[in-house]
Amino acid sequence: MGRQLRVLVAEDELIVGYDLCDTVAEAGYIVEGPFDDLSSAMLAYQKTKPDIAILDVQLGDGVVYPLAERMMAEDVKIIFHSGHMRPLDVTTRYPNAQALLKPCPPADVIHSIQRATANG
Repeated sequence: MGRQLRVLVAEDELIVGYDLCDTVAEAGYIVEGPFDDLSSAMLAYQKTKPDIAILDVQLGDGVVYPLAERMMAEDVKIIFHSGHMRPLDVTTRYPNAQALLKPCPPADVIHSIQRATANG
């Protein structure tokens, strides 16, 4: 295995955010987050570009799509994670992204990360 991959987590539900971060860290990835609003996620992204981002669609201060689009333009793999969207709607809008509906089992989160790295 090469270098350890960095995963940014943006999630405004505190417990869900920490659970996601624990799941990702336990799988052996470097975790940035959780960030509960768009501005802090954007700042973290500007400081250190992740390989993959797990993004809740609606954060505390707005919709995450502008950040996701910027990340995708710089080849960051995106996994949307939300309880307020249909995965088909997101993947229709962003065909190269993945979408997980909350609540999501930890194994599905890890599988999505693995799928993102395999396609990259």
